Amino acid sequence: MRFDANGLMPVIIQDATTNEVLTLAYMNAASYQLTCETGEVWLWSRSRQSLWHKGATSGHTQRVVEMRLDCDQDALIVRVEPRGPACHTGARSCFFQPVFPPSAGSETVSAEAPGWPPDGAVPVSPASPITPPEVKLVPHSALELGVLLDELYELIRDRKAKRPEGAYTTYLFTAGLDKILKKVGEEAAETIIAAKNEQRLELAAEMADLLYHLLVLMAACDLTPDDVAEVLRSRAGKRRPLPE
Repeated sequence: MRFDANGLMPVIIQDATTNEVLTLAYMNAASYQLTCETGEVWLWSRSRQSLWHKGATSGHTQRVVEMRLDCDQDALIVRVEPRGPACHTGARSCFFQPVFPPSAGSETVSAEAPGWPPDGAVPVSPASPITPPEVKLVPHSALELGVLLDELYELIRDRKAKRPEGAYTTYLFTAGLDKILKKVGEEAAETIIAAKNEQRLELAAEMADLLYHLLVLMAACDLTPDDVAEVLRSRAGKRRPLPE
């Protein structure tokens, strides 16, 4: 399987019975792994930078019947049995707006439509360490994890400054500090539960959720990962040397 430079692959979701195209979305290695393991569609939300269990909140999950790679191994068709509408607007398919031939009845649906943002989204770092057997990825060292967290933090700071519509991070900053603190508490509790249940895959996802929300809290309080790193350095007796 060939993921692009961002670690993503386009996915066409198709009704296995009618062959109707329901959605065009994206998977990364982690969402592909979860789809294979659970038998239900998991995706990667580019707008929210998060794993997305399709239909987890609405109940409109999609049971996987078959998956097929294209000839270049860089695109995937996922044939499913949908348990309800595929589109967040409530439409059966996301492709319901005719543009040719022109139709007077076609409408434009905003990202602010009911059901947005996508239900079941789980904010995590885009580069997940979870690797399916079919995909060979180089494991991340602690140093590489630090780089990934720095990149995610910069993305979060950009979201804080620009507040793009539909982004989950925008929602958190708009809701305010109390909401962010509540999410940190929830993710910490879910991490503990996953650890007690000895579910390795679930624990990795919950830890990623917690790290993401901690980075959002840092940005909300005008802290940086380097501020935290400096505390760790001091505790280890390794303060950063002063510049000459």
